[in-house]
Amino acid sequence: MSAPDGSPVGAERSIGQLFASATTELSALVHDEIALAKAQLKQDVKRGAASGGALSAAGVVLVFSLPMLNFALAYGIRTWSGWNMAVCFLLSFAANVLLAGLLALIGLVFAKKAKKSKGPQKVAASMKQTAGVLQNAKPHPRPERPALEDRTPEAIEAVARSSS
Repeated sequence: MSAPDGSPVGAERSIGQLFASATTELSALVHDEIALAKAQLKQDVKRGAASGGALSAAGVVLVFSLPMLNFALAYGIRTWSGWNMAVCFLLSFAANVLLAGLLALIGLVFAKKAKKSKGPQKVAASMKQTAGVLQNAKPHPRPERPALEDRTPEAIEAVARSSS
């Protein structure tokens, strides 16, 4: 197993290697946070587009279907029931209003979902939390190494042979 910079885990790494590793990981974290923000914004835009589409469809149905549907429905009701033609046209109009109301409700549901979404706020809070953790991070305590004078020549030669 090795560290992100390729050095074996547990081996002493220089401050430069540690700094390079921390910089790489921080950069990857920032890139991931930006990708998350983009994905959440894309989802919010899709919800908004669905809401606008449903509301537009409700308007189009109400405007363009009234003449044709009213006449067809009114004459159908008249044929089926034998009621007065005025009552038949009122029932036809009521059916169109109910359909438009249903489409408007669907549009409002999507609009509320898009409005409640807190995608960018979540990402900003996550980035602030990450920055807070990094500011409060303390270096990992390392055991003190014995001075060079305390090492025997035999031990130094043994280490040199094992590392080569």
